[in-house]
Amino acid sequence: MEYYNCRLCSGCFMEALDLFHEMLQTGPTPNEFTLASALAACANLVALDQGRWIHVYIDKSEIKMNERLLASLLDMYAKCGEIDFAAKVFHDEYGLKLKVWPWNAMIGGYAMHGKSKEAIDLFEQMKVEKVSPNKVTFVALLNACSHGKLVEEGRGYFKSMASSYGIEPEIEHYGCMVDLLGRSGFLKEAEETVFNMPMAPDAIIWGALLGACKIHKDIERGQRIGKIINELDSDHIGCHVLLANLYSATGQWDEAKAVRQKIEVSGRKKTPGCSSIELNGVFHQFLVGDRSHPQTKQLYLFLDEMTTKLKNAGYVPEFGEVLLDIDDEEDKETALSKHSEKLAIAFGLINTPPGTAIRIVKNLRVCADCHEATKFISKVYKREIIVRDRIRYHHFKDGFCSCKDYW
Repeated sequence: MEYYNCRLCSGCFMEALDLFHEMLQTGPTPNEFTLASALAACANLVALDQGRWIHVYIDKSEIKMNERLLASLLDMYAKCGEIDFAAKVFHDEYGLKLKVWPWNAMIGGYAMHGKSKEAIDLFEQMKVEKVSPNKVTFVALLNACSHGKLVEEGRGYFKSMASSYGIEPEIEHYGCMVDLLGRSGFLKEAEETVFNMPMAPDAIIWGALLGACKIHKDIERGQRIGKIINELDSDHIGCHVLLANLYSATGQWDEAKAVRQKIEVSGRKKTPGCSSIELNGVFHQFLVGDRSHPQTKQLYLFLDEMTTKLKNAGYVPEFGEVLLDIDDEEDKETALSKHSEKLAIAFGLINTPPGTAIRIVKNLRVCADCHEATKFISKVYKREIIVRDRIRYHHFKDGFCSCKDYW
C-alpha cells in the first residue's frame, strides 16, 4: 500500500493494513478477529474501497459472521460515510442482533452522522427486543442527543442509566451531558453538572464547557473555566487556544493576542490540521499549508481558481479567530485557502471524475470558514463531499450540510 505524507492522522492504521495484505499473500488464513481489526483500520482511515473488499472476502470465504465482526463491519461503513448501507447490513443480519455490540455500533453510527432521531428510535427498538444496553450504548445515545440538540431526551436517558438499568454514569457520560447542555446554551446547568460529578472532572470535561462558552460568547464564565483548566493542566494547549478564540469571538482582540503570545513564549504548539483522502488504494494526507505533495503546484493553482469561483457564487471568507496576527485581508484569505481539508478537497476534485463523491477525514473539528466554503464547493462543483472531523460527519450537498450548521 502506498501513501503520501503519512503524519498525525493515521496512527498505525496504514501499517496494520499493510500487514493484513501481507498476511493474505504469505501468512495464515485470516479469522474473524483478524478481519475485525482490519475493518477497524479501514474505519479510521475512511478506506471505504478496502473495507468493501473485506466485506466481500468475508462472504466469499464463508467466514462465520458473529456479533463482534458484524459490529466492526457496521462501524466501518458508518465511519466511511455509508450510514444508510450500514443500516441495511444491520437489518439484514437479524439473527446476530441478540447481543449488544451491533446495536452499539449502529446507534454510534447514527450519532456520528447527526441522525439523532434514528439513534433514539433504534434504542427504543433495542428495548423492545430485550437487548440490555451497556455503558457504551449510553455514550452513543447521549452523543446522538448532543448532535441533535435534544436536551430533554438527553436528560431523560442520563437519569435512566442508574434508575432503569443499574448503570452508574462514568466520566464519559458526564462529558456527553456537559457537551449537550453547554452547546445548547444551558451553560449554568452544564457547569453545575461538572461540579456535581462524583469523580474529579478532567481537562477534557472543562474544555467541553469552555468550548460552549466560546459558542455562546460567555466571557466571564469562560475566563473562570480557563483558570481552572490552567491550574489542572498548565500544558493544555487547547485550553489557551479556546480562550483566545473566545476573546476574539467577542471582539476583544488585545486579550486574544495576549493569550496567543503566552502560547508562543511557552514554546508549545497547537496540533496542526491534517486531512486525508484515499484514491485508488493510495492515501494522500495534507497538513495546513502543505507543499510536500507531488501535485503541489497543480493544487495551489486549482485553489486560486476555486476561490474565485466560490466568491462569484457568494462565498465570503470567515476570517475568524485563528488569524489574529495577520493584518492584511489578502494574507488572511491566503492563509484560509491553505487549510488541510481544502487541500484534500482540491486534490479530490482534480483527480476524480465529475459527480464522484469526495470523502475526507480530518484530525480536528472543521472550522467555520472551511465549513462554509465546503457548502459552496458542493454547489459550485456539483459534488457530494463527506467530511469526518474529530467530532462527527458532515455531508455536504447542493450547498447544504447535514449538520444544519450545528456542530
